[in-house]
Amino acid sequence: MRFEGTSDYIATEDLRVAVNAAIVLERPLLIKGEPGTGKTVLAHEVARAIETPLLEWHIKSTTKAQQGLYEYDAVSRLRDSQLGDERVHDIKNYIKRGKLWEAFTADKRSVLLIDEIDKADIEFPNDLLQELDRMEFHVYETGETVKAEHRPVVIITSNNEKELPDAFLRRCFFHFIKFPDADTMKDIIEVHYPGLKQRLVSEALNIFYEVRDVPGLKKKPSTSELLDWIKLLLNEDVTPETLRQKDPTKVIPPLHGALLKNEQDVALFERLAFMARREGR
Repeated sequence: MRFEGTSDYIATEDLRVAVNAAIVLERPLLIKGEPGTGKTVLAHEVARAIETPLLEWHIKSTTKAQQGLYEYDAVSRLRDSQLGDERVHDIKNYIKRGKLWEAFTADKRSVLLIDEIDKADIEFPNDLLQELDRMEFHVYETGETVKAEHRPVVIITSNNEKELPDAFLRRCFFHFIKFPDADTMKDIIEVHYPGLKQRLVSEALNIFYEVRDVPGLKKKPSTSELLDWIKLLLNEDVTPETLRQKDPTKVIPPLHGALLKNEQDVALFERLAFMARREGR
């Protein structure tokens, strides 16, 4: 069971090594990197490459670790008891299985994605330490122990919005996805838009990396935003010559709404254009 990338996902050598190391060690793979660098998609492609089911647990600020194991619906049971429903005699009818339970009891080894773990409160990772380490947990309401029949491949993503506990980090294999360089980005574009004219790709990439390098930018455009921008350029028949124009009064690139996602960054480029016009007088 090895991951070598897929036809739809460009995985660098160090990323492939990280995925396979986590599989061999049977430890969760903690993936960090800028938003839009393909962390979530990685889990989909790993599951596809090793031909195994994917279970997704998307974390929110209100998510509790217990929800990944199971939830006991005491309110429904109380209501049913008042209505004389026979189901109340079996407490299992009110146990809702979480994603870890589903992964532990799957018919075959699965890939479990715990997406954006840093969105939850600081105690969330610690609350899952034992379950992810031992691959089992106890259901207090029924007295049963759920143990992984097939140890899942666990992929955990983080946007680095908050630090994760050391005890949690010790149990993971860590990899930081570096932002793709121009050559890797060309390969990514080729996957999504095969046969695209290289002149257009080169000019688009030049502008894209120039935008990312602007000092003071609040949110740098990501890979996914570049792909959206290229789709718009193709739809509007924007030529490489149009992109190549070095008019200092037009600092903001065409269709910039795909790249710049807040008013502060748009205002920054407008100021740069204004300064360029003043200097050109």
